[in-house]
Amino acid sequence: MADMNLISVEVAYALPDKQKIVAVLVEPGTTAMQAVIRSNITQEFPEINPETDKMGIFGQSLGTKGLLPAREHVLQSGDRVEIYRPLTADPKEVRRRRAEKAKAEAGKA
Repeated sequence: MADMNLISVEVAYALPDKQKIVAVLVEPGTTAMQAVIRSNITQEFPEINPETDKMGIFGQSLGTKGLLPAREHVLQSGDRVEIYRPLTADPKEVRRRRAEKAKAEAGKA
C-alpha cells in the first residue's frame, strides 16, 4: 500500500479576519513550496503566490537563519508550512512615528 509512505503536514494562511489550515499527505522529500501547491490553498486565497511569498515552519522564516528556502526545504512529518503576507507598514517606520508622537505629547505636558 503506497499510502504507508506518506507523511502528514499542514499548510496555513491567515488574513486579519480569516484563516485556513489545510492538512496534506505528501511523499517524504516534499518541499515546503510543493506542499503549498499540493494543498490547493490558492483556490481559496488567489492572492497567494507560492513562487514569491515568504514561508516559514512554525514561525521560523525559510531562507533565513540557516534554513533552506521554501523550494528546497524538505518537510518532516507534522511540519506546518506558514505562508506570510507582505507587510503593509515598515515596522521601523511605525516605531519611529510612535516615538515622535510620544516625544511631542511629552513636550506639551
